[in-house]
Amino acid sequence: MPVAFFFNTILFIILLVVMGLIFKFNDWSLARKVFIGLLFGAIFGFSLHMIYAADSPVLKQSIAWFDIVGSGYVALLQMTVMPLVFISILSAITRLHDASALGKISILTIGILLFTTMIAACIGVIIVNIFGLSAVGMVQGVAETERLNLLETHYTSRISDLTFPQIILSFIPRNPFADLTGANPTSIMAVVIFATLLGVAAIQLARDDVHRGTNVLSAVNILQLWIMKLIFLIIRLTPYGVFALITKMVWLSDTGTFVNFGFFIIASYIAMAIMFVVHGSLLAIFGINPFRFSVKVFPVLAFAFTSRSSAASIPMNIETQTQRLGVPQAIAGFSAAFGATIGQNGCAGIYPTMLATMIAPTMGINPLDSIWITTLVGVVTLSSIGVAGVGGGATFAALIVLPAMGLPITLAALLISIEPLIDMGRTALNVNGAMTAGVITSKILGKKIKDKRLFDKHDKCELPITEG
Repeated sequence: MPVAFFFNTILFIILLVVMGLIFKFNDWSLARKVFIGLLFGAIFGFSLHMIYAADSPVLKQSIAWFDIVGSGYVALLQMTVMPLVFISILSAITRLHDASALGKISILTIGILLFTTMIAACIGVIIVNIFGLSAVGMVQGVAETERLNLLETHYTSRISDLTFPQIILSFIPRNPFADLTGANPTSIMAVVIFATLLGVAAIQLARDDVHRGTNVLSAVNILQLWIMKLIFLIIRLTPYGVFALITKMVWLSDTGTFVNFGFFIIASYIAMAIMFVVHGSLLAIFGINPFRFSVKVFPVLAFAFTSRSSAASIPMNIETQTQRLGVPQAIAGFSAAFGATIGQNGCAGIYPTMLATMIAPTMGINPLDSIWITTLVGVVTLSSIGVAGVGGGATFAALIVLPAMGLPITLAALLISIEPLIDMGRTALNVNGAMTAGVITSKILGKKIKDKRLFDKHDKCELPITEG
């Protein structure tokens, strides 16, 4: 093997060790550690980008080894998605101790998530038309063609051939154990339904047989604590995973790509910024201070931004809602878990809408046609149910929406090269939407936040991680 390869690998390992030592001797919050990892990755990746040519075999070989850390971290996050969503829903329901309350909480939470997704879709259409974005003239290179073929082979054949009634039927868990492995594109929604039914059954058992029911509820609580311990183990690895992922992203990015898609990146973040304002406006309407809310949830949004995983943010999402915002545990668990699978404002709302609106002119469709826009917003809102809260969820949403609207998925493949840059902001918006839904649901059901002292308390802006 070339000497340069060994040098690159050793330098990568040294940087990992240096980060570990820095973290060991500094009592920093996880958010700060993650940003340190991002900074190290950006500098190291840019240095490699400047030293080696894009097609350098030495660098490709080096990145393949670096990717053990980056992709390994992503794989660990993916490993936790199904058990995390399952136990979050199950635990939230069993804490209700009253099946009648389940309907109110779930209807309000899901209703708010879908309503905000509908608004996000409208914003996506407006922003694309204001910026005049279009897929016309975009060049499809060899790399993008390979990605397109991969998408068509592994996803489109499984999703686009389904009608909406079939997609809805696929949510029903015929084999929940297979769905827990993610066997189907809609497995995550099937897991949500299975956990919901199992939780309702546990409540009924507790009512009919207090002794056995109590044992079941205790077992669910222990299982949740067990899963959370697992999550915290993986979350500690986030700075190192981010370092490796950013290193790869910066190396792969070229100036031409960012120039070609620069306006799309800017437009996407403007759309997301507007949606953050919408969240704040909704909070204000219900008498909740949006500025204080933003300060308290910022650390979780920072983690979501860097990890690019709504699902991985669930534990911090719940803890922030209960410990900083004063939301009841059951509602916090519901909004966090549902927010990672239903109505993701960024990944399932803004992104697929922007793609569809950009592609429409290439198919002879007027993107300003009111009927077409209404149809698109409806399709986006409905298809947002069950989008997985991990990196790539936005592409999954686009692969449902575009074929449903009779549009090609080519642009989804083209934009994969800049996905990480946009996905960070989208994930933060998803998580913010979930916490907004939780706080508003709590306000509607309880007429006030459970413990307003927690919401009014001025605490330090640190990532809320506890393992007790």
